[in-house]
Formats: sequence, structure tokens, C-alpha cells
Amino acid sequence: MSKAKQVDWRAVRPAPIVFVFGNEEYFASRAIRTVRDTLRAKDSTLEVSEIDASEYASGQIFELTAPSLFGEPRLLVIRGAERLTDALIEDGLVFIENPPADVTVIIRHNNASVRGKKLVEALRVNPHTVVVLTDKLAKDNEKSAFVQAEFSAAARKITNGAVRALVEAFNDDVAELAAACDQLLQDSSESITEEIVDSYYGGRIETTSFKLADACMAGQEGDALAILRHLLQTGADPVMILGALVNRVRQTAKVFGASSAASAQAGMAPWLAEKIRREASSWSEDGIVRAVTALAETDAAVKGGSRDPVFALETLVRIISKRGLI
Repeated sequence: MSKAKQVDWRAVRPAPIVFVFGNEEYFASRAIRTVRDTLRAKDSTLEVSEIDASEYASGQIFELTAPSLFGEPRLLVIRGAERLTDALIEDGLVFIENPPADVTVIIRHNNASVRGKKLVEALRVNPHTVVVLTDKLAKDNEKSAFVQAEFSAAARKITNGAVRALVEAFNDDVAELAAACDQLLQDSSESITEEIVDSYYGGRIETTSFKLADACMAGQEGDALAILRHLLQTGADPVMILGALVNRVRQTAKVFGASSAASAQAGMAPWLAEKIRREASSWSEDGIVRAVTALAETDAAVKGGSRDPVFALETLVRIISKRGLI
């Protein structure tokens, strides 16, 4: 059982050793900044040093954390521990057993390799260490929870529809999602709504792609075709457009074929699962099969298998809008 304390990146506080581990660089940066700012707020004379683990030379960690002439607190940030040198493994194993007072060492590892496994395992069981996990958000419900937490931390309100719009608009980049949250927090409205999100970010191609999927699933064939044509005229990538439709039909098929509400909701925020469940109720098994088949055919068409990928997309939109029954 691990002796190191494990905390969420939002809750990190200074400790003799802070091990920031995971593949989401944005969360890692937030955690490191929180530790640094907390230490500096406590003592403005904080001395900060940074080194790259791949360039570490024997003895550096001891030199950079040795007591200074005037006794200033020290912060050492070691980045790129997934590329660390043998010298750092050797010195690190010694250092973590008895870290000096008034010193904080942050070790950043992005989990991209197993390099330094011996040191990583030692950090995880070291009583002087706080482990901060910074993994990427893989599921929609995780991204929704992130948005809700950003607004809760600022004591602000945001509607479920606004959360959904943000997640759909910035689904691939958590740093952009966080920046969007930060911008909306500057808005003076009492509660951030879907309409407010749309006024800020409605021009994003990703958002419009999901509006296309919404129109298709609502059976609004005319509106869906108009949105599709607008997307294509403004230079949207057909593959990206198709991706939004694939995701929505896949979610519908998952809910339609689920044996229970719990299994249907897996990987989706509750509000999204409920929306998809309502949409799935108007589909038939034959319709799902036809739509999935059409998606595969359209995928081949937009990736070079057809001379007219636009016609293929328009046909797909019609098929989905009619619940696959054409």
C-alpha cells in the first residue's frame, strides 16, 4: 500500500516532494503553478530553479537544494522525468529519503515511458511525497465535471446546456476548454447559459458540427442540410463533419442496445445520456443498422473513395434525419 499521499491536481499544496504524474500537460502546469504561487505567497524571497531531467548531472539536486546564505526557501522543478538520466535516478533515490527543510522539489513525469521506473516506484511509497495525478480527460462526463468544477471554484453558476456546448466546442483540447471557462467567468451574467456560450463561441466549426448532429437526430432534415452546406462553404473538413455524426450515431446505438440505464450511461455525462436515450427511443433496430452502414460508406467516400464526398455527406444527413428508414 502506498505511503505517499495522493491528491487531485486542484488540491495540491507544497510538500517536500511533489510528484506530478500523468499525460495532461495543462493539469500538470496548473499543479506546478499552484505549488509555486503558494510558496511565494508565504515567502516572497522564494528561490526557484528549474532543470531538465534529460540533462541532469550528478550531484545537481543536492547543490540546488543546499541551504542558502540568507536562508531563503527553495523550490526545484525537475521537468521531463520520463527522460531522466541514470545520475538522477541514483541521486533521487538518496534525496527522497531525507529531503532538507524549507525545500520543495517538484518532479514532473508525463508517463510517456517506463524510464526511471525504480525512482517512480520509490516516489509512490515515500512518506515525504505527494503524488498528483494529471491524466487526460477521456470521457464526456469527465470533461463536463471539469467545467462544472471550474465554475464551482469561482462560485458561479452554469447550466447543463452551457456545459454541454462548451464540451462539444472544445472537446479535443482541455487547455482551450479551460481558457473558454475563464473567459466566460468574466461575463457579468448571473448564470452562464447555452445562449451565452453560443454568443462567444458559436462560430467554432466544432460547435456547428454538433449542431448538425442535433438537427439530424431531431429529424430536422432541411435545417441539417442547410447547416451542412454552411459548414462546407466555410471550409470545414468533411472528415471532421463526419466525425460528429459518427459520434452521435454511435452513442445512440450504444443506448439503444444497452441492457440497463447504467450501462447505457457509461462514458457519458448524465444529461447527455438522458438526451441520447430520448433520441434512441424513436429509432428501430433496422434504422440503426442502416445508419451505421451509411456511416461506413460515407467514411470511405470522404476519404477518397468517391468523386463526390459532398453528395455522400448529404445522403448520410438525409438517412440519419429519417431515422435510417429510407
